[in-house]
Parts: sequence; structure tokens; C-alpha cells
Amino acid sequence: MKITLTPEQEELIQHAIESGRLKSAEDAVREALSLWEERQRNLIDLLMALDEAEEDFRTGNFIECDAEGLRDLAEDIKRKVRDGLSAPAK
Repeated sequence: MKITLTPEQEELIQHAIESGRLKSAEDAVREALSLWEERQRNLIDLLMALDEAEEDFRTGNFIECDAEGLRDLAEDIKRKVRDGLSAPAK
């Protein structure tokens, strides 16, 4: 497989190699592919969650809430995300 990079991409990789962040252009490609794979997994997870939410809505498996309830929910989600980010890696 042959991959053609833009001059800007080549410069970015070269700078990363010169600064010691990467050892080779191959490392840059591996890292980029790893990030792309993670992004694809996250997209699949999101689509599955949307499918589940649509099914819950279709079957009436949900609760209605007012503006205050939505604010409380948003704050709860933010707190859980922050707690998750500060939790030690498994």
C-alpha cells in the first residue's frame, strides 16, 4: 500500500521525529490508525445507544421531565464524566 501525505503532514511528522516524540514515520501512521480505530469504535457505540434510545422511545420506556429536570440531568452527567476522567486507569 502506498500512502501520499501532504507537505504539511510530512513536516508535522518530521518535526515529531526530530523532537523525539516519534521514532519513525511508521509510528505516526500507527498512532493515526489507532486514533481512527478508537473513533470508529466510539461512533459504533454512539449509534448503538441511539438505536436503543429510539427503541425505548418507541415502546414508551422513558420519563418526561421539565427544564429543571433537564438541568439536573445535565449536571449529573457532567459529574459522572468528571468522576470517570479522574478515576485511575484500569
